[in-house]
Amino acid sequence: MKLIDKRIVSVILIGCIMGGLLAGCENRYEYRTDGLSACVSMEGSETLPGMAENLCVSNDTIIPAGDLEHIPYAAGLFNITDQEVLYAKNIHESLQPASITKLLTALVALKYGNLSDKVAVSENALITESGAKLCGFVPGCDLTLEQAMYGLLVYSGNDAGVVIAEHLAGSVEAFSDMMNEEARAIGATNTHFVNPHGLTAEGHHTTVYDLYLIFSELMKYPKFMEIIQTRSYTYTPGAGREPVTWENTNWFFTGEATAPTGITVIGGKTGNTAASGACLIILSTDTDGKQYISVVLKAADRSALYQEMSDLLKEIKN
Repeated sequence: MKLIDKRIVSVILIGCIMGGLLAGCENRYEYRTDGLSACVSMEGSETLPGMAENLCVSNDTIIPAGDLEHIPYAAGLFNITDQEVLYAKNIHESLQPASITKLLTALVALKYGNLSDKVAVSENALITESGAKLCGFVPGCDLTLEQAMYGLLVYSGNDAGVVIAEHLAGSVEAFSDMMNEEARAIGATNTHFVNPHGLTAEGHHTTVYDLYLIFSELMKYPKFMEIIQTRSYTYTPGAGREPVTWENTNWFFTGEATAPTGITVIGGKTGNTAASGACLIILSTDTDGKQYISVVLKAADRSALYQEMSDLLKEIKN
């Protein structure tokens, strides 16, 4: 088969192919390119980039009968226990993810960083963009990489992203290169980030499916699982400075949204900008202990976002 340029590969589908999802491609990998699909034999598959096991795979639209009461623009519901896609709409469309970007920042930090390291805060962390959420880090404050991670994932501080990036790579630009390399390594080939926080920027995009891949990779790290379940976190900037408490931005944790009966939300990541709309990815479980990753991107606002996500979670029991 003619080699496919990596730049046009939309999705590298890897793992156990569920019966009926990819007809005629059982026990094979499938590459999906712009308008072209091709089955690839598993023989020699260890050389394929982004290889992984036990992944949900789909390049189709999957909308169960009856549809959802509130229709999302782009969404996916992935049963990660049984490797099954339960809902898929525009899951390979390139979109801005806002602060969900911080998941990839966290992955790079957990993989290459030392959580006990003291980290410096530069003037670059003093973001002045309107609407930017900040932990309030200032030069000279007492801060570890672990504390910055809580600020990043619990409170969604954009300054935490800058601090982490500069600590690990020396600059936001160099860290963005690390992020993109890590995305490619796990098969998230439709992701390209230019910053560690998700503030709107040209060339900054990902997909529902790539976010599922990134989140799946993060679940291998116990510290990530600990942080995303944290409702609030108190940070002490140092001697003479008042402690601050960061509340989780997830409405399922604050009580502003309620999960469907029988579904427990474990944790996740929120995002919201004018360009991206309201975004959310969460990990949840059902009464049988099965785990699910669900993603909604480009909702009109936060109220609509949680209505769409709640509807999506109802599909678990349908």
